[in-house]
Amino acid sequence: MMRAIASRFLHSYSSPSKLSAVAASRNGRLLSTGPTKVEEPVQVDEAETVEAPPPPTEKLLVLGGNGFVGSHVCREALKRGLTVSSLSRSGRPSVNEAWAHEVFWHQGDLLLPESLKDALNGVTSVISCVGGFGSNSHMYKINGTANINAIRAAAEQGVKRYVYISAADFGFVNYLLQGYYEGKRAAETELMIRFPYGGVILRPGFIHGTRQVGSMKIPLGAIGSPLEMVLKHAKPLSQIPLVGPLLTPPVSVNSVARVAVRAATDPVFPPGIVDVYGILRHSQQKSV
Repeated sequence: MMRAIASRFLHSYSSPSKLSAVAASRNGRLLSTGPTKVEEPVQVDEAETVEAPPPPTEKLLVLGGNGFVGSHVCREALKRGLTVSSLSRSGRPSVNEAWAHEVFWHQGDLLLPESLKDALNGVTSVISCVGGFGSNSHMYKINGTANINAIRAAAEQGVKRYVYISAADFGFVNYLLQGYYEGKRAAETELMIRFPYGGVILRPGFIHGTRQVGSMKIPLGAIGSPLEMVLKHAKPLSQIPLVGPLLTPPVSVNSVARVAVRAATDPVFPPGIVDVYGILRHSQQKSV
């Protein structure tokens, strides 16, 4: 008897025309899946509007914020509405300018990692402008060891993004400043290990702008700006063996600061190394 019932059931749905009339149900309404018209249009419910909370406040820590590049980074970040703090060995700078009163200043030494703990509290991103010259051992310690300590401390603290302002290669000059470049590259390697998705390395060449030395202002832009205008259009020359790297175009301190802050706060900014031509390109793009 069961075989007979099954046979009648299959026979009743064996016709293609009947199969095409089988309907899919949505909200209790039947729709034809065949060539015939839809018996009743589907009513799409209006999406419910949800009030999203405001984005969390970005807190930026600038290492070396009282230096030439660091001070411009602080100004750029404040201009974008960020909460800015800075750590350096001397603490608050002596300049009596409006921007300096808006930065939270910390005094500490990157060679002593424990001095970073308070400064990293609540920080979402870091920009390191720390570097220096001297003997090879001193240059490696300042450009390498100090920055490696900061990178490790930031990673342990849960910082999301980290930007390191390094330096472009200058061919044989690298050998004359061996400790400087070996330190820079060691810090770069550590950054890529600790921040594979949120680490950005900027490699500018000569950085020009008005530099404050004591009470005197040195207009480095008087030389750097014209050179930048000429050399940024002569990229093939930088590929010439030995002398090519010396033709790397200078870049303004404002461009470096603009790109550094963007890289530290924009989650879609690609991680990795940004050379001088990349810095020039990114500095021309409008921030979202």
